[in-house]
Parts: sequence; structure tokens; C-alpha cells
Amino acid sequence: MAEPAAKPRTPIESGVPDPFQYMHPTTIRNFGQWKYHERPQPGVLKHVAESGEALYTVRAGTQRQMDLATVRKLCDIADEFAEGHFRFTIRSNIEYLVADEAKVQPLIDKLRAEGFPVGGTGPSVTMISHTQGWLHCDIPGTDASGVVKALMDELHDEFVREDMPNRVHITTSCCQINCGGQGDIAINIQHTKPPKINHDLVANVCERPSVVARCPVAAIRPALVNGKPSLEVDEQKCICCGACYPPCPPMEINDPEHSKLAIWIGGNHSNARGAPTFHKLVCSGLPNNPPRWPEVAEVVKKILHIYREDARDYERVGEWVERIGWPRFFELTNLPFTKFHIENWRGSRQTLNASAHVRF
Repeated sequence: MAEPAAKPRTPIESGVPDPFQYMHPTTIRNFGQWKYHERPQPGVLKHVAESGEALYTVRAGTQRQMDLATVRKLCDIADEFAEGHFRFTIRSNIEYLVADEAKVQPLIDKLRAEGFPVGGTGPSVTMISHTQGWLHCDIPGTDASGVVKALMDELHDEFVREDMPNRVHITTSCCQINCGGQGDIAINIQHTKPPKINHDLVANVCERPSVVARCPVAAIRPALVNGKPSLEVDEQKCICCGACYPPCPPMEINDPEHSKLAIWIGGNHSNARGAPTFHKLVCSGLPNNPPRWPEVAEVVKKILHIYREDARDYERVGEWVERIGWPRFFELTNLPFTKFHIENWRGSRQTLNASAHVRF
């Protein structure tokens, strides 16, 4: 008796979709059987399987917020030059997958002709990961995607070449909540003043218990102002993070004079050679100056230049600074050192095991 045909996989409400339906055929045939990989040139990865089959990945930089015409253009390139297979990385790069080495260079030439730089592999400045910015986020103090565009225009050569000591991950975040994450170099907004409250609107617009609960340091409490229900802020507790603004827009935190950009370095999510690290402040008070943010670009390029000249091979930015010491870092970069750079907070994070390494 013949066995009944297998039922198709039913959709579920949680978890990721079946990835094999989107994979390149070479990837499916050699899944879990890769022998080694190498980089024939910047922007190109070559993976070789135990079977001897090879798969080439061509990486190009693309914007995160993408218009329909660009999406169609990238798809057309995939159909014509890359056997119809591509994917996006978490850093908003597009990667085309081809099994035929003869197709690699024509694909690269086409991408460059259409304005997409090929690079971001090996010891280079990879594409900047960033938060939503003004387009989607409800709390931004700056436009993270705009900073990315302006800065990557300045760092184009560092993306298409591989002449850094190690890879450099840069992140930007449009508010102090910092969903941009830790990075070798991170650009974050800093509000330096507590929110200004429009008491006439609070009762009509805000659900006050939600606003009170949103504050991470319990600096907001209900109040009665001019006979109307409102809110008040304990400025001694307030950390000027701006978390109160989304549930209550009358608590305006953005300020053209007092909302500044800051640069942090040394963050690392990886467990490759050591425990993950938090980035540390190295420069603050930079003007939030769209659309090109030249002051931010100047500082970032200075740090990258000195890192490239002074760091040893394979050292990440944080490892380089730990080796030479923070006094030497500020001396080399000529960045001002202030009392605000001194990390004197002691909390539970000091005792938490934030690493995947086994400790005895």
C-alpha cells in the first residue's frame, strides 16, 4: 500500500518561516557542510563546501528605507546577473548569491554602474546600523538614517576597501533609548534638559498613569496645575531620556539648542575573544546639524584615521583603546576630556554574567 503524500507545512503564528524555500540551491545541497571561506576581493565572499561546490556572495551597500523603484531595480539586477537570489543583512546591505564565478565581475560592474558600492567585508567600515529616525519612530531627537547617509558619503572609501585593522561596526540611534545598539563607534542623541510640559494639553492628550509608568527612573508624578490634571517632573531624578514624549507629546523633550549628538566607542556584542562590552562616551555636545552633520563626520573620521594608523592587526576599536589606555586615546585624538567621561555608576550590571563564556 502506497504511503500517503506528505501534508504541506501549515503556517504557524510564531517563529520564523521555513528558510530553505528562499535559499540558493547550492546552499541547500551543502547545508551544514561548508569547508572554508575566503575573500577574493573586497565585497566578495567565496564559500567552498566539502563537496567542492563554491558559492560566491557579492555584498553592496543600500539604504535601509528604500523606495519602490530601488527595490525593483535591485530585483532586476538579481534576475539578470545573480540567478534571482539575494538577501538583506541586518546592516541593510544587499547580498547577491551566484554559483558561477564568471558572473561575479559582471554583477559587480552592474551594481557600481547603478550607484551601489560593493564592499563592507573583512577589515572595513561596514554599513552603519541605525534606528528608524524621523520616518517611523515616535521619539526621535534626530534622524538616524540621515546621519547614516551623510556619514557613509564621507566613509565611502573605507567601505569599498579592506585596510582597517579589523572590522568596524558603527551604529546610530535617534534617541537616548539607544535601540541602535553597541558599536565600535556609536552616534547617539543626548537631551540635556528635562521636558517642557504644556500643562493645558496634558489632560486632553495624555493617559497620565501610562506616562508615569513609562519613566525608567520614577521621575514623573501626577500633579494639579492651574486647576487642571497634569504631570510634573522631578528634575533631580530625570535623566532626560525622552521616554515620556511618545505617550505624552505635550512633554516636549526635543530642543534645537539643548539636544546634542554624542559619540561613544568600544561597544561589542561578540563573544569571539572576550565578553561583550558597553561603549563609552568620548565626545559630547556636537550640534544636531542636519542635513550633513559635518561636526559628527569630522570626529568619526578622526577616530577612524588614528585607529587605522595605531591599532594592531585584528584589534577591534575597544581592544585597541584598552591596550593603549584611555589617557593615550584622548591624547591621540585631541578630544577634550571632562568630568562627564568618568564612569562612576555602580549597579547590578557589574555582577551580571553578560557573556557566553564559562566562568569558574
